Amino acid sequence: MSVKLDDDVLSKTRLLEGTASQYLGVKGKDGKISLWVDREQIEYELELKKLQIELMKLQKHIKVSGQRILAIFEGRDAAGKGGTIKRITDNLNPRGCRVVALAKPSDYENTQWYFQRYVANLPAAGELVLFDRSWYNRTMVEPVMGFCTDEQHKRFLKAVPLFEELLVKDGISLFKFYFSVSREEQARRFESRKTDVLKQYKLSPVDNLAQEYWNQYTIKKFQMLQDTNRSLAPWTIVRSNDKKRARLNCMKFILSSIDYEDKLPLAELQPDPEIIVSGIDELHYMEEHLFSPEKLPG
Repeated sequence: MSVKLDDDVLSKTRLLEGTASQYLGVKGKDGKISLWVDREQIEYELELKKLQIELMKLQKHIKVSGQRILAIFEGRDAAGKGGTIKRITDNLNPRGCRVVALAKPSDYENTQWYFQRYVANLPAAGELVLFDRSWYNRTMVEPVMGFCTDEQHKRFLKAVPLFEELLVKDGISLFKFYFSVSREEQARRFESRKTDVLKQYKLSPVDNLAQEYWNQYTIKKFQMLQDTNRSLAPWTIVRSNDKKRARLNCMKFILSSIDYEDKLPLAELQPDPEIIVSGIDELHYMEEHLFSPEKLPG
């Protein structure tokens, strides 16, 4: 359904980024033109703005209280991790918020303890740090693509719960998000990247094999949840076939998990249980459908 925007609505929302230019040259009264926008888009942007204001309140609280917040974002390629991180950080003060997206390790880094380059980027007091991929590279992409040995993979799965226990017991609040996208939706997004010049920076050689190795990634996801979903550092699954709902509900999950001043009623921050799934529930579902791979979530 579409609605015509009047002045009152326009004062509360904005056009989707990058869409206004398509109306260049259209004649309108007094230099203005009437536009039709999907009602869902308006509702999404109003909800997004509300949650971004809450995130600003949260950041102020983190700074004053000296909390250390770490959120890691994992999932298959094109699952929507980067877009969610962007919406979370859009209006936050960069002095207290960092996004960490490390390139592949250098030859020098490959001689170090595996966690070393991640430790260097952990939050200090008053900081919110978001990892766009993390040490969990070693649970999926590295073993599937042959970037690590089987022994390194097994050793990592044993070490990571102990490592994360140290972080949490030292006072870091740790969020672990896994963005789950279907095979069909991933293929559609890959195709969109190929045809949209502004998205082509996201393309990588690994993308070409993501669909081919779909089942191998699924097996590694199951192993990851089985070995690293712990009560001190649980996984949170974000169903991300609908990018907008995934973004909003991921933000709600963070906001509903931390107390801060002038917080909205919890009912307004409650995540949708169809979008946000606990790691243990995802693991149980996968266990029940191991012999029906077509039913397994991405």
